[in-house]
Amino acid sequence: MIFIVVKFQVKPEFAEQWPEITRSFTDATRAEPGNKWFDWSRSLEDPNEYVLIEAFDDDAAGPHVESAHFQQATSSEGAMAQALVSTPKIISRQVEGEGWEEMGEMKID
Repeated sequence: MIFIVVKFQVKPEFAEQWPEITRSFTDATRAEPGNKWFDWSRSLEDPNEYVLIEAFDDDAAGPHVESAHFQQATSSEGAMAQALVSTPKIISRQVEGEGWEEMGEMKID
């Protein structure tokens, strides 16, 4: 399984709209084969920061990154890119095994 955490620093004027801005990307990604988990969380410390948590089967992570909706979402002309302060910070780890305990500790800066 590929476990991916991505931090998004959103411009203050787009922070409340972020869930709607990302809705089509979110819906399309959740429907992908091999998607185990995909959800957004808003930082408790910074209301302009969102964290995306994804988990994919090993062979599904590549097709996700190559998908049309992923390419559109990450395009510099897309609505997501326009709402961001900076390039998202990606943290990724390949997890061997199925249980939570196999993930080990993952710190997010």
